[in-house]
Amino acid sequence: MTRHIDLSHVVNDGMSTYPGLPAPVVFEHLSRDAAEVIYGPGVTFQIGMITMCSNTGTYIDVPSHRFADGHDLSMLDLSRVAQVPGVCIDCRGMSVIGAEALDGVEVADRAVLFRTGHSMHFGRPLYFENHPYLSVAAAESLAAGGAAVVGIDSLNIDATSGEAGAGRPVHTTLLGAGIPIVEHLTHLEELPNDGFTFTAVPPKVAGMGTFTVRAHATVM
Repeated sequence: MTRHIDLSHVVNDGMSTYPGLPAPVVFEHLSRDAAEVIYGPGVTFQIGMITMCSNTGTYIDVPSHRFADGHDLSMLDLSRVAQVPGVCIDCRGMSVIGAEALDGVEVADRAVLFRTGHSMHFGRPLYFENHPYLSVAAAESLAAGGAAVVGIDSLNIDATSGEAGAGRPVHTTLLGAGIPIVEHLTHLEELPNDGFTFTAVPPKVAGMGTFTVRAHATVM
């Protein structure tokens, strides 16, 4: 039996995904009471509004997020992010995920997901502290191996402080190779090591290099 596993965080009014970025504001453009005035008694519709940073909840980065001449969301090749054969690598307990985590793993044309367990802290101050991240060597191995897309259940796929984070080398390496990045995944502990497909399709917005996705896995 096919199972769909939701790998995305819920987007709520006022939530915090990343320190320093504005929280989303969710409100109504048309309320049900107002709709009855337009459409008649008992005929109600609700139209919502949201104002949010594109880096909210679980989101994808494409090359224009890092490079001015990189492609934006509207030019994203769906074959990289829709029903992509996946592999989930258990990295729990690692603060820095090195290239050795990929030893013996076939990454070509696959969604490579790194399970760190850090998503258990999402929505709490601990989420912003000491998050696991990939090493440059791991990113280089993924790029050389031809990964389709790379994801992690952590605050950032790069270090965000100190020398390791200078210049965001993992973003630079992966996006420079045309490999999209999905950050702030969750529920990766529910995935098998392989035998699933991964989907993380953003809206087709021109001029943007990152946006919220409803990431999920399909297990046969």
